[in-house]
Amino acid sequence: GAREWDDALSRARFEFRWEDQFNLSLDPETARSFHDETLPAEGAKVAHFCSMCGPHFCSMKITQEVREYAKQQGLQDDSAALAQGLREKAAEFKKVGAQIYVPKT
Repeated sequence: GAREWDDALSRARFEFRWEDQFNLSLDPETARSFHDETLPAEGAKVAHFCSMCGPHFCSMKITQEVREYAKQQGLQDDSAALAQGLREKAAEFKKVGAQIYVPKT
């Protein structure tokens, strides 16, 4: 019923399956039209981001990257991956001088 439909739509969103998202929506034509207003190129229908956050700040993409990182590092859960990733980024930040604003190179 409704729960299965909602779960299917959520999976399609998380996996960036745009055509499935359109087809699972209550009004596929309107969903497709809204999407195409901001990302009209055909390639945008296979992109792994939307126009809301863009490719660099997409929460779905970041979540996938954290899960992949956790798997590669042999970590059991996302929070362990986040903690390790933050430690690595902090070390990287300190290594380049711990400056928030760095000169353009």
